[in-house]
Amino acid sequence: MNEEVQLLLEDAAERMLKSVDHLDKELAKIRAGKANPKMLDGLMVDYYGTPTPLQQVSNINTPDARTIAIQPWEKTMIGPIERAIMAANLGMNPDNNGEIIRLNVPPLTEERRKSLVKQSRQVGEDAKISVRSARRDAIEELKKMQKDGLPEDMAKDAEAEAQKLHDKYIKKVDELIEKKEKDILTV
Repeated sequence: MNEEVQLLLEDAAERMLKSVDHLDKELAKIRAGKANPKMLDGLMVDYYGTPTPLQQVSNINTPDARTIAIQPWEKTMIGPIERAIMAANLGMNPDNNGEIIRLNVPPLTEERRKSLVKQSRQVGEDAKISVRSARRDAIEELKKMQKDGLPEDMAKDAEAEAQKLHDKYIKKVDELIEKKEKDILTV
């Protein structure tokens, strides 16, 4: 296989991998009934007038399966962190003792579980779409290269390789979604 074709396939594989990584991050934000510090990813806190990620102004951990503990590095940050949590509408009320903010993660209702499964599947479908478009772009590029003199058998082999990559990453997407659904539905 020539170098140009190899680069094209590596680029397609990289795009597919990015789709799967993005899916993994998005699924981590969908709560599955258990407390998880990743549930607070993307939460911005007003740090002296500057929106700052919560992870940069506090320590976040899960002392048990139903609690997230947030320990600000500065006591003055308790108010802004609580306001950011309330504004984010996470369905959890912050409770503080002057040093640590605790979030009790309520158990999920059956209806909420079903809507989270649906949301997970939608995020998974988006990932599949971007994996498919990476394959499609690679195949279109191969057809152009074939018009410009790439031997037909080499183009066919490369197309088959692009399909193998597609199948591998679609399988990973399915596995991630299946795992997340199992997490959500486990009471």
